[in-house]
Amino acid sequence: MAALAKRQLAGRAVHPIGLGCMNLSWAYATPPDHDVKVRLLNEALDLGYDHLDTANIYGGGDNEELLADAVMHRRNEFLLASKCGIVVDGANRGVSCAPDSIAENLDKSLARLKTDHIDLFYMHRFDPKVPIADSVGAMVRAMEAGKIGAYGVSEWNAAHIREAHAVHPVAAVQPEYSLWTRNVELGVLDTCKELGIALVAFSSTGRGAFGGELRDPATLEDKDLRTKMPRFNAENWPKNLAVIQQLEALAKDVGVTPAQLANRWVLEQGDNCHAIPGTTSIAHMKENFHAATVDIPADAIAKAGEIVNHSTVHGHRYHDAIRPTIDTEEFAE
Repeated sequence: MAALAKRQLAGRAVHPIGLGCMNLSWAYATPPDHDVKVRLLNEALDLGYDHLDTANIYGGGDNEELLADAVMHRRNEFLLASKCGIVVDGANRGVSCAPDSIAENLDKSLARLKTDHIDLFYMHRFDPKVPIADSVGAMVRAMEAGKIGAYGVSEWNAAHIREAHAVHPVAAVQPEYSLWTRNVELGVLDTCKELGIALVAFSSTGRGAFGGELRDPATLEDKDLRTKMPRFNAENWPKNLAVIQQLEALAKDVGVTPAQLANRWVLEQGDNCHAIPGTTSIAHMKENFHAATVDIPADAIAKAGEIVNHSTVHGHRYHDAIRPTIDTEEFAE
C-alpha cells in the first residue's frame, strides 16, 4: 500500500503518526535522562512529526514542563494536544470534568507548557457526575477566549460522543485502539467516520507488545503499568506471545517491523484515523514515523488483523480498579 498523506486534525493537516509523549515522563520504565528526552523530541520534529500529545497527569505535570523546556521554541512546527479530567490523589484516582475544574486545569497546563494556546484539549475520561453540555460549555468558553483551538474526548462511548457533538462539534476522539484492543469497533469508529471526527489511537503498538522486543513481562520494573494489566500476567502472556510471534513473522515476510505493521493497520481503518505511539527510544521513534510511508501489501494488513484481534487475545486491557473509569463500549465476556 502506498505512503499515506497528511490527515486533518483540529483544523490542520498533520502526519498520520503523532508522538505520544507520556512515557518520556511516566508510566513504563524509568524515563531517560533529561538531555535524551530533549534530543528525542527535537529529532522527532526534525524528522517531520507535527503532532505532540501530552496530558496534565503525565508525571504530575512533568511531561508538559518537559515540552516547554524542549520544544516550545519551535511552537509553530507542531499541533499541541493536552488533556484534563483525570484526578490523581496519591493512590486514589478519579475523574472531574466540572466546568470550574476544566478551566482551572487548562490554566495550569498553559502555565506548565509556557504557551497561551493549546491546539487540541481533551477531556481525558468521561465524568458521569457532570452534564455533558456543562463540560462542553467550558471547552467552548476556552475556545472563545483563545486558550484552545478545539476540544476532544478520550475513552468515551459512541452515545456520549454524539451528545457532546450536538452541543459543539468534537474535533477528535482519543481511544485505545490497536490490533488487540478493538472496543472502538463497537460504535465509536463508525460514529467518528459519520460525524467527521478524527480518531487518535493511543497504545497503537499494544503498549509495546508489538515492538518485537518484549519477551518476559517479569523483567519489567515494578512501577511499570503493564505489571498490573491482565494481558501481561503469567497466565495470559505466554498465549499472547504466541500470537504476537505470528505477527512478527508476517512483518518479517513483508520487510517491515512488527511495530510498523501494527501502526499501519490502525491507520488503514479509516482516513480519519491517526496513531500516537510513544517511546523513549530515538530509533523506535523513527521506526514508528515511517509506518505511514513504508510499502505494506494490503493483504498483509488484512492478515495482521486476522492474527491479532479481540478473539485471539487473552486478558482484559485493564485491571479491575481501572475498568470502571472507562466509558468505551465493552465486548461481552
